[in-house]
Amino acid sequence: MYSRITGTGSYLPDKILTNQDLERMVDTSDEWIRTRTGITQRHIAAKDQVASDLALYASQNAMKAAGVTSKDIDLIIVATTTPDMVFPSTACILQNKLGVENCPAFDVQAVCSGFVYALATADMFVSSGKCRNALVVGTEIYSKLLDWNDRSTCVLFGDGAGAVVLSQSENPGILSTHLHASGDYCNVLSVPGSISGGKVEGNPYVNMEGSVVFKFAVKVLEEVVQEAIAKNNLQATDIDWLIPHQANIRIIQSTAKKLGIPMDKVVVAVDKHGNTSAASIPLALDIAVRDGRIQSDQLVLLEGVGGGFTWGAVLLRW
Repeated sequence: MYSRITGTGSYLPDKILTNQDLERMVDTSDEWIRTRTGITQRHIAAKDQVASDLALYASQNAMKAAGVTSKDIDLIIVATTTPDMVFPSTACILQNKLGVENCPAFDVQAVCSGFVYALATADMFVSSGKCRNALVVGTEIYSKLLDWNDRSTCVLFGDGAGAVVLSQSENPGILSTHLHASGDYCNVLSVPGSISGGKVEGNPYVNMEGSVVFKFAVKVLEEVVQEAIAKNNLQATDIDWLIPHQANIRIIQSTAKKLGIPMDKVVVAVDKHGNTSAASIPLALDIAVRDGRIQSDQLVLLEGVGGGFTWGAVLLRW
């Protein structure tokens, strides 16, 4: 028994924040943001929206594409760094909103690698026969974690959600998964605040050493992609589509160059979305599926790196 993605879906909040908008908020410029990150705009959730709201729309779109209903879903995994609340899990809240009854539901916290981690976990459930249809979601509202006076971070992130339905299949869909982490770098990219006695202690905003993150990301993303293609006796040229975590166009371009993969084989959405953390890979995947770029029997490689550090890749045949 194998697992295969049978449907994709995504959702972006209505509000768009452009670089020109940010010019009026902090000491930055459209030219500075575009040349260093590739970002021109990002979506921002409404004040009353929470991560499960975004996940709900993305999930419904994925389920519709897969031709399944709430009665068919028997596992829900949500990757998020911005849960609705401390507990219960955003997955359980989403389960209730979808009307899915009596199935395992839990969150995965691996920051920007979260969707890769969640998909790899779901693959083990589905391919082993433990469940038939898993709903795997990445959903983030990073606008709530940003110091809007910090121009080094507030220009980078956006809000959104992406989802897939992973179903049992007699033919291989997910070919291999590769997960890694190194806690030695836990202070390089973090939100170090915590809740104690009902109050926030420490810094509740994104804190990042940008140059360290860049160098580490390019290094490990190349390594994990090489690991995936070697495991499957392939060459980088065999990959039809590379779908990276959408953090920064420079990281995406540098990784592709090191791998010898032309940019016309790389799905890029960072320009319109910014960095949506765990949502970025499924968002980009859904776009490429719906616009017809990804075709049946093509090889698709998903890869991401995030705070922790965590990093990983999933190689699949569409």
